[in-house]
Parts: sequence; structure tokens; C-alpha cells
Amino acid sequence: MTIDVLSLATAGVRGLTPYVPGKPVEALERELGVTNAIKLASNENPLGPSPKALAAIQNALPEIARYPDGGGFALKHALASKLKVAPEQITLGNGSSDVIEFAARIFVAPGDEVVFSQHAFAMYPILTQAIGGRAVEVAARDWGHDLDAMAQAVSDKARLVFVTNPSNPTGTWSDRASLRRFLERIPPRVIVVLDEAYFEYVENPDYPDGILLLRDFPNLIVARTFSKVYGLAGLRVGYSISSHAMADLLNRIRPPFNVNSLAQAAAQAALNDDEHLRRTRQLNHVGMQQLTDGFRRLDLAFIPSVGNFICVEVGDAARINDALLHQGVIVRPIASYGMPRHLRVTIGLPEENSRFLAALKTVLGR
Repeated sequence: MTIDVLSLATAGVRGLTPYVPGKPVEALERELGVTNAIKLASNENPLGPSPKALAAIQNALPEIARYPDGGGFALKHALASKLKVAPEQITLGNGSSDVIEFAARIFVAPGDEVVFSQHAFAMYPILTQAIGGRAVEVAARDWGHDLDAMAQAVSDKARLVFVTNPSNPTGTWSDRASLRRFLERIPPRVIVVLDEAYFEYVENPDYPDGILLLRDFPNLIVARTFSKVYGLAGLRVGYSISSHAMADLLNRIRPPFNVNSLAQAAAQAALNDDEHLRRTRQLNHVGMQQLTDGFRRLDLAFIPSVGNFICVEVGDAARINDALLHQGVIVRPIASYGMPRHLRVTIGLPEENSRFLAALKTVLGR
């Protein structure tokens, strides 16, 4: 007997195109026979994790036959102490995309509208379609969020709004006054998820801390991650901060043991390594300057970024990306984000940045 399994799925899932992550080094080497490849595609920390996190993982290894602490008591209390919030305001996730999905599943029913910006994180429309919601994509302004237009797009059918600050893949950001003005215009019945996956990289003093807005906006959820600045992408640890009532709802659908024991131990240790955080930020600052200087020498336009990545306009980005792959350099084409002329490049080690720039010069024929 044969079954048309696709026909059994919900309409939203049947029409989905899966999220495509950055190509792994191993895949490139396997497919093209390239050796010594470098990956600047997935906004990972080129320094890797904190030595304290690695030590914590080693210490936790003997207990991996046991289930992890399902409530994440130690990690939640460590986060609460650092962030100056109550542990009951925190929800742990298997990456911040986990808690983002919780919000969508809790508050969006089939037919409800979800508002987000053009060129924003690809998981927003994917989640919306999967649960039967209606995506309302608002045109970007100067590659970033047009918060005024997004507020205007919130109709009576809207239930959820995603705001990414800084935004991925563009690296643009919204300042304190703009974000507050936006939140003041959103009805209390509409949930706002403020995705701050890259907030640790922002150096501008006018950048808003989402946690400080929670007191005035109980419909706000702030999502963060250990995957970027803390270098724990492979362990998948994210979290959200919200009101007690909101966190209670999020934790009602959180799967048991969604953050494994090694991840919890590593994240808790990483929180206490201020020196590793300082080195990461400094490396990112220097690397960003290295890449932007290189783009100027190549006469290439780029989008100023406050993250650990930058978008550069190269023309036929698909062709340039393929040529770079044959040079052993993995970056991220972002046509799926409505940016077919751009590549997103993660800030790497100095020698990786240099190799990318040299390869880019070669493939551009400059």
C-alpha cells in the first residue's frame, strides 16, 4: 500500500520551503573536493567557546546518563542574577528560535496575522505558515525595520509582531526612542517578540536594552541566545525574558529537557567569563573594520552593521558565491531574504577575513 504522505500534512506545512542553514565545511569539502575550507556563513564566534565553558562541559560529562534538570534551575538563577530579573521571568530554549516558536504556537491561531519586516530572520514566515497564520511583511527602510510602517500594519487580526534588533541578515538596528515609540503604538492584545540574538555586539550607547522595557510593556517577550557572542551554537541554548505571566505560558508548552545538561553547564560558565566576552567583541570590531576597508578597496557597497556579520553587494551573488565555494570560502547568499545581489559575511579571524577578501577580489576579476 502506498500513501500520499504530503496530502496528509496541514496546508501550511505542505507549502513550506525548509530553512536552509549555512553550508558546513565538511559538506563543501565532500562535494567539491576542496581542502582547508573556511566558513564565514553562520555568524558563529571565530574564537569558539569560553575556556570556562569547555571545562564545565568536561566536568558534566560523567552525568550524561542522567536527564538534565528540566527546569534549568542553576542556569536560570545565573541568568537572573546577571540580568537583574526574577528566575520566574526566564524561559529556556533549544536556541532562541525555540522560544520564538513557543510564542507563535501560543498566540497565533489559523488566520491570525503575524507582522515582521522585509529582510528579517527567515524563521518568522516559516513559523507563521506552519501554524496557519497570515504573514504580513512590511517593506524595509534603508534595509532595516520601518517601525512606523510596522505599527500601522498591525490590524485587528494581528496577534504577534517580530522585531529583530539588531536585524539579521542586514545588521541594521533601531534606537531607544524609535523602539519605545513603536511599542507604545502596539495594542496590549498583540504580543511583540524582540529578538536580540546579537545585542552583545552593539557598541552604540543609544541601543535599547529590551529588558528595561518589560515593566512598561507586559506584552513584550525578549529573546536572546548563547549561540553568537558566547560561541555555543553547537549546543543550542537560548532564552527569553518576559513578565511572570508570559513566562508561565511559554513554559507550559516548553518540551521537557529541551536544553541538555552539557549546554546548561556550558552556558552558566560562559556567563562568568567576561574576558572571553571582551576578546570576542574586540576581535569583531577589528574584523569589521578589516572587511569594510577591503570592500572600499574593491569599490563594493555594503550595509553598515552592528552585528558580527556584514552584507556586501556583489551583483550576481549566486554566481559569486559559487565561485567563492570553489575557492574554499563559505559565505551566505541571501536571495531568500529578498537580497539577490548581496552576500552576508560573518566576521572571522584576521587570516580568514584576509583569505575571503583575496578570494573575492579574484572571483570579481579586480
